Amino acid sequence: MAKNLMKKGYPVVVCDVVDSSVKDVTDAGASVASSPAEVASQTDRLITMLPSSPNVIDVYTGPNGILSTVKSGSLLIDSSTIDPSISKDMAKLAEKKGAIFMDAPVSGGVLAARDGLITFMVGGPESEFEAAKEILSTMGKNVVHCGPVGTGEAAKVCNNLLLAISMIGTSEAMNLGIRLGLDPKLLTKILAMSTGRCWSVDTYNPVPGVLEGVPSSNSYKGGFGTALMTKDLGLAQNAATSTKSPTPLGSLAHQIYRLMCHKGYSDKDFSSAFQFLQEEDKK
Repeated sequence: MAKNLMKKGYPVVVCDVVDSSVKDVTDAGASVASSPAEVASQTDRLITMLPSSPNVIDVYTGPNGILSTVKSGSLLIDSSTIDPSISKDMAKLAEKKGAIFMDAPVSGGVLAARDGLITFMVGGPESEFEAAKEILSTMGKNVVHCGPVGTGEAAKVCNNLLLAISMIGTSEAMNLGIRLGLDPKLLTKILAMSTGRCWSVDTYNPVPGVLEGVPSSNSYKGGFGTALMTKDLGLAQNAATSTKSPTPLGSLAHQIYRLMCHKGYSDKDFSSAFQFLQEEDKK
């Protein structure tokens, strides 16, 4: 994503707690800052993407956080997937500093991020949306304004709830078909042209060797980690509880991914649900 910004001519300053994570972009010409505060002191347009709500709170409000040095008039875009209430809290704190905070989580996967094809779900003032869209359009194909701060996160949580359910369903169907004697590539072809078609079938298939360039064909390395999907499903369950929304399949999906984490799948891509099911078959 940072490389796509650079390709469009934007000078980029990066910061990450893991030095190796920024090597590619620094090799391409990006500058490195030692802290979020240093980034904020050098620019008036910031994009953050972090694993969880506590990380966002720390990066924005910590001793070396963004809000300690942010310039008045700065646009702060957070592409983390977190609790919508945290986004609202950060927006209020940013406003006190004269800055604008918008939530803009993404969807599409690693390959789409590389190719500039991801979707941004944006929550924030409508008056600031075009300014955010100008930047986000360099990294994504779709930039959608969802409403006030927090609604981008709400859309992302709903998306990942559905994604987890569909990935488990795809894994179950593929595992069953293979056990019934079907070739996995043939079954994928049939599902992709039938009513069971979904992204987990035709773009991110969980069966090793069916599609090239996806985590399942790379020992489930890279992609979107099981631990992160579990975290997002937890956000969905919290939202379901607070809004009194029934999500029985979401609850079961959360339990399955929690169990996968317990069984050692935390760092594997979430499509490893297929491998998990196969392993369960052997017991």
